[in-house]
Amino acid sequence: MHLSPLIVPMKNALPIRSLLLVTIALLSLGSLSARQPDRPPGIVICHYPQSTETYVGSPSLCVLPDGSYIASHDEFGPGTPFTQQAITHIYRSEDRGRHWQKIAQLHGQFWSNLFYHRGSLYILGTDKEHGNLIIRRSTDGGLHWSTPLDEHSGRLRCGEYHTAPVPMILHQGRLWRAVENAQSSTPIWGKRYSAMLISAPEDADLLEASNWENTNWLTYDSTYLQGHFGGWLEGNVVVTPQGELIDLLRVDYAPGPEVAAIVRLNTETGRLTFDPSRDFVSMPGAAKKFTVRYDSVSRRYWSLVNLVLPDYRDRNPAWVRNVQALVSSPDLIHWTAHKIVLYHPDDRLHGFQYTDWLFEGKDLIFVSRTAFDDTSGGAHNNHDANYLTFHCIRNFRRYLSSEL
Repeated sequence: MHLSPLIVPMKNALPIRSLLLVTIALLSLGSLSARQPDRPPGIVICHYPQSTETYVGSPSLCVLPDGSYIASHDEFGPGTPFTQQAITHIYRSEDRGRHWQKIAQLHGQFWSNLFYHRGSLYILGTDKEHGNLIIRRSTDGGLHWSTPLDEHSGRLRCGEYHTAPVPMILHQGRLWRAVENAQSSTPIWGKRYSAMLISAPEDADLLEASNWENTNWLTYDSTYLQGHFGGWLEGNVVVTPQGELIDLLRVDYAPGPEVAAIVRLNTETGRLTFDPSRDFVSMPGAAKKFTVRYDSVSRRYWSLVNLVLPDYRDRNPAWVRNVQALVSSPDLIHWTAHKIVLYHPDDRLHGFQYTDWLFEGKDLIFVSRTAFDDTSGGAHNNHDANYLTFHCIRNFRRYLSSEL
């Protein structure tokens, strides 16, 4: 399936649907263990019964130099204090994801990504829903973490910010990351988010707020997409084939087709710019959170996305999360869907979402915020996930010759 800007064709809809229902229902490609009827595909890292009113959010994944895998997630829902002081859990695997052990619990950490830099493990996000922007450091592989008490110990910006587990990239001597300024005259989700980038010198003390710079932020504009623009969020910092630094954002656009937004950094002025006439580009799954990374081996950009299959086109695309598909692009504009990785025919109570993933040699490994059946009533809905799961796509580049 080749997708050009603002055109989303789907070939052979009936054969694809039939193949899914017969051969890959409840499938996790490359799963390291067989799935039980009341368990999701993949390896379960943690599980919350529906009765706890605690849901799994913000999965993130990092590989340490010693080969250990580190995963994290936060909690949201009525049973948690995520609006006051959010909780994030840290897990470690020493056997390539087959078994996981919880090693730390962070109070006041939300919407965060893990990354390793110059001998230390970091986690960057907010301290609560729409809270201060903070960063913590661990020098022992995630067992113990610094506390962001002030601007000298990891409290990078005070105010209202939004983000997710999105990539941190090194470009021309600086670490770059996308965030959204959430301080606005409106409290409405989506419309309150303004796109921005933060960066710091690669050799700087990352816990020192003064070492971080932020760009201008671009606010919501109700005129975009013929007045159907619902907001942009959860951006990915990416370097284009032309060497341009961009923020590739999820877009809330209920009528569809799904589009992403390309916000561009002007290197001469240091300011972000956006042209609605050219910078909305068609991308499968772009109404939900996605992670994009560049692979120098295949010379393509890759992502895992919530593809919307034909039978679900009558829904708001932002809420269709029952499929995870492997996609790639040579230029961040034209995307090809290669392979269905996870699928369940029910889209109301099942979801594989917010996947964070990494290249691991010939493989692609990822963690998923998964809503699935269990022995205690299953998930509250497709959004309010009850599992954090780990998955591996073996030799993922072999699917370059395949398309849906």
